[in-house]
Order: sequence, then structure tokens, then C-alpha cells
Amino acid sequence: MSEVLSQSQIDALLSAFNSGGDQPPEEKAPEKKYRKYDFSSPRKFTKDRIKMLNGIFENYSRLISSRLNGLLRINCEVSLESIEEQKYFEFSNALTEGDVLAIAEVDLKGNEDQPPVMFYLARHTALTMMDRMMGGEGSVGDEIPYDYTYTDLELQLYETLVEDMINVMGSSWENYIALKFTYTRTEVNPTLVQLLGLDETIVIVDMKILMEDSEGRMSLILPGTLLTNVFAQMSLENPGRKIHSEDNSEEIFDKLRDSSLEIVAQLGDTQLFLSDIYHLAVGDVVDLGRPKDAPIFLEIGGYQWFSGRIGTYKKNMAVKIDEVCYQAEQRSE
Repeated sequence: MSEVLSQSQIDALLSAFNSGGDQPPEEKAPEKKYRKYDFSSPRKFTKDRIKMLNGIFENYSRLISSRLNGLLRINCEVSLESIEEQKYFEFSNALTEGDVLAIAEVDLKGNEDQPPVMFYLARHTALTMMDRMMGGEGSVGDEIPYDYTYTDLELQLYETLVEDMINVMGSSWENYIALKFTYTRTEVNPTLVQLLGLDETIVIVDMKILMEDSEGRMSLILPGTLLTNVFAQMSLENPGRKIHSEDNSEEIFDKLRDSSLEIVAQLGDTQLFLSDIYHLAVGDVVDLGRPKDAPIFLEIGGYQWFSGRIGTYKKNMAVKIDEVCYQAEQRSE
């Protein structure tokens, strides 16, 4: 079968004939791009270690997603963006005077005086969350002054917010090692405080936070010395001692299938005076303010999980499910 020429080869062939040539020029293969490696400062952690951290913080992003949903009363999705090894000065040079860092201590068995873990929340993201915590809609505008500084009240809200997210960080490590992260303080001007050596190797974990009308980011700064001690402790212990619990998943589900769960079908609700309730009699009608064919909700644990329509099945009252309330805000309505 004859070779089919591409359009660029046809154009090159016609151009060669017009210029007196008889051979079309060959197409050059695209040049391969390689990532430059700095031999003066080699990487401290292998790809396997970075891959392990990737799995740990993907689990952590799911943990704080559920906590932020309840705290902010909106659907908030946290996803892991990247995990990158850098020098501390590369991170500190990007900070401004108005930035705030939360500092956390790590309790590692057999190792005292560990370097601190730093937690950074973007200013716009933090102000949006604070506005939601105070009962607002989370609308802080897109133009925040470059030199904006947090008020005392905002700092209190900031500490409450980050303390909750830091304290649950140890749960994402429990399949590998027992770690406890504890919030200690907040640095309101980290550019004037040297928390780590400028040439200290760090691992920056970047996460993206998606809310209803905005998005932001947060970062975790893990000192290289701390991670080295953590990985050394993990190598001393049996890394598979807790992973075997995953083999019992089918047994756990079997027990859950036999458990009972109360489901409440709510036709509607209304408010009556106590005097009206006292005078109710057989045949009286209580207006629920809903049409007779309006959907009803099935509640589990006080939350709306399904909507459907009431009817009968084998001479018994029944509800036919029409919709599943997947989103958290739907279940809380």
C-alpha cells in the first residue's frame, strides 16, 4: 500500500518542484524536553516517598472536605494539587508582610524537638471562610488590598479554623505511623521570623479549595528533617501492621447489612398554638401548607437523604423514591 503524504509534505513537495528541487525536505521530529536536574542540590526524597505522601494527603484532603462542609455550611471540595520538594528560602521569599502562618508541633515517638510544620491559607480564601463562619454569604470581593492585615477578631477566627484542620492531620498517617499534630501558635508576620534555616529542604503540599462562588488554595510546609525522622521510624516498625485491616472489609460490611436503621417519612411541618392543639378533635384538619401531590422526604439520622411520593403497596402505606439527595446541602435543607 502506498504511503499517504501529509499536507505539510505535499506543500513541501510542490515548493521543491517550483524551486527546481526533486526531493521534499524531511519532517523533523519534535525535540524532546527534559527536566533539568540541579546536581548542586540533589533531591532528598525518592519518587516512592513522594508517591506515599501523595496518597497520605489525598486522604487528608477528603477528611477536611467533610469538616469544612459542616463548618462553613456549603459544599466545599478540597483536592490535592501538587507535592514538591524545595528549599525553605524559595517559599519564604514569596511571603508578604500581611501573610499569616499557623505553626504546628509533631509528636513523633522516640524523637523530641522536631522542627515545626507550617500551615498557609491564602488571604482571600481565609476571609471567605471567616465570612461564612460569621453567618455571611462568603462574598469578600476580588480586590483585597496588598497590605491588608487581619483584625484581632479575624485572627481568632483564623486560629479556630486552622486548629481544627491541623488536629485531624494525624488521621491521614495512621496506616503508616502514629503521628499527632498539635496547633501551637500563629505568626502574623512570618517574613521577620526565621522558623527554619534558609537552606533547609522542605516539601510543600499544595491543595485547591473549591467553594460555591470562589476558589482558593492552602499549603502545608513539611521540613525535610521531620520527614527524614518519620520515614526512619516507619522503617523500624512493621509498615504492614495496620494495612491488614483492609482484608476485613467484607466482614465489616456483612455486619452492617444486618444492622437496623430508622427511616422517617416526613409529610410536612407546621406550627400551632398550644390552645389550638388542646381543642383539636376527631375530624379536624391541620393544614401543612403543601399540595397533596407534593414530594415528601425520607430522613435518616435527622438528614434528608431521599425524596419521593406517598402511596400504597399491598394495602400498606409506602413511599416511592424519586430522587437521591447526593449533595450535603440538599440533605441539610
